[in-house]
Amino acid sequence: MAEKILIVEDEAKLARFVELELKHEGYEVMTANNGRSGLELYESEKPDIILLDLMLPELNGIEVCRRIRKEDELVPIIMLTAKGEVMDKVTGLDNGADDYMTKPFAIEELLARIRVALKRSKNTIPAADNSDSLLKLKNITIDLSMRTVKVDKTEIELTKKEFDLLVYLVKNKNIVITREQILNQVWGYDYFGETNVVDVYIRYLRNKIDEKFGEKYIHTIRGVGYFAKDEN
Repeated sequence: MAEKILIVEDEAKLARFVELELKHEGYEVMTANNGRSGLELYESEKPDIILLDLMLPELNGIEVCRRIRKEDELVPIIMLTAKGEVMDKVTGLDNGADDYMTKPFAIEELLARIRVALKRSKNTIPAADNSDSLLKLKNITIDLSMRTVKVDKTEIELTKKEFDLLVYLVKNKNIVITREQILNQVWGYDYFGETNVVDVYIRYLRNKIDEKFGEKYIHTIRGVGYFAKDEN
């Protein structure tokens, strides 16, 4: 069965162009030209991936992304934006987008990113055996089956990508991991985005865990990478 892609884009010519290209590649495609109808299509069709414009009428892309993430942490969302400023990209990622592309973009690159996102989405399978689904780092407990993170008894809300990054660091605790290794394992071998996305997400985790609880869990080795330090 063909994978379903939802395009939420108010530029009619761009939406039609991307729709035709995706259909040519064998995908099932649906389109919406504003944020509210995009949400309605997401609810009724449950697409496998969403291409979401940042600037939309009725509801902007950030709000659409935020609402979808309340219901579904796993569906891949690629943000499309005409803005190239770092903060626009960071805002989209911080609200749950998996990736972003700045317009104008090459359709070949978009297709490649869609393939990577779909592949990683299919490989995200919760652990079936609860006895093997708990990870520990100091007073942090990660439940892989429930996809929850707790510091002592306080549950921490993380986006899908933040969760995946934390899991990778904790599975390799006390081992220094390079940015390239993190990109390969968390974002995928074919990731085409900027390498500083790793630094951005490390900062997210530190804001939500290290700084909030006054404990240093994630350490930096300058010029090399990062590691999660457990108790000695």
